[in-house]
Amino acid sequence: MATINIKESTFEKTITDNEIVFIDFWAAWCGPCRNFAPVYDKVSEKHPDVTFAKVDTEAEQGLAAAAGITSIPTLMAFRDRVLVFSQPGALPEANFEELVQAVKGLDMEEVHAQIAAQQQGSDKQ
Repeated sequence: MATINIKESTFEKTITDNEIVFIDFWAAWCGPCRNFAPVYDKVSEKHPDVTFAKVDTEAEQGLAAAAGITSIPTLMAFRDRVLVFSQPGALPEANFEELVQAVKGLDMEEVHAQIAAQQQGSDKQ
């Protein structure tokens, strides 16, 4: 699947309607972002079962702020509407491919159980 551009108005629907979503927060003036773009596109072509989205942080400043973006490029991954990865910096292709495989291989029952346990712990404080 080719990458899609998302905006603040389509962000929530993209996360909700797709099992796995990777999001590249970038800007045209950012050298590392421009270097990472072909890697992001190449890996996206290998995984038609995953949604690969891009957010132009200049055009979508409100969305970038809401997502807590302080450095670009920043890569986020969502699985079953849960943020499972967030990290600034461009990744080499092999590392990005490993990340995609890791997100696909997550045991989401375990992830949801960990989230529930964390929430219970914070409720008691």
